[in-house]
Amino acid sequence: MAGTGNTQAPRVVILKTGSTYPQIKDQFGDFDAWFTRGLSSQLQLTVVDVTRASPPGHPSDWQGIVITGSPAMVSNREPWSEQAANWVRQAVEANVPLLGVCYGHQLLAHAMGGKVDYHPKGRETGTRQVRLFAAAQSDPLFSLLPQTFPAQLTHKQSVLELPPGAVLLGESDFEPHQAFRVGDNAWGVQFHPEFTEHIMKAYLEVQYPDLQAEGLDANGLMASVQPAEDAARLLQLFSERILRHSET
Repeated sequence: MAGTGNTQAPRVVILKTGSTYPQIKDQFGDFDAWFTRGLSSQLQLTVVDVTRASPPGHPSDWQGIVITGSPAMVSNREPWSEQAANWVRQAVEANVPLLGVCYGHQLLAHAMGGKVDYHPKGRETGTRQVRLFAAAQSDPLFSLLPQTFPAQLTHKQSVLELPPGAVLLGESDFEPHQAFRVGDNAWGVQFHPEFTEHIMKAYLEVQYPDLQAEGLDANGLMASVQPAEDAARLLQLFSERILRHSET
């Protein structure tokens, strides 16, 4: 467990659900480092690897929760993942601000009664355009983003069915469930706001042989990578949500 910041700042836990490829970790650090960079410096961050340890305390002990991506698959229902899902359900019930990314997005959907499994059309990876629905115009986070923006993506599994009562916020051409909110304070995003374009290119380099084997245009995907600053802003917007919520 690692922490940063001072004791006066809102306490936020990053639930780490796995690690990136070794060659990417050597160059850019691991998932938690990317979120730490993107979240506000006004937050006191603690990282807990839930593949190795139980989620920390009760969710209401925290003023905010972030759930990372993972090479694991939610549909495998590994014991550590199911334990984390139960904790996430308690977090939503306690109205703690929560942001799940990729695996975290899928885990949130699973925890709240949605369906997660492999996307029927295979892998989505690279920089893609996310389009927001009308419901995003009244969302506390997504109302502050453009109606269409580029985002970094890499996933094989998807939220096939949203949880009951969830608000669908965004889609891409490939993925109908790019972003959703459940309750007032829990968001899931399939895209990666923590990725830079350099990290995205590094993923495509590692994936290159598999992309070719799957019939995807690996060179075209590499050439189309671009910065995704609006998607990255989501981490600051979520940070601001935590800071406001902790004052109430």
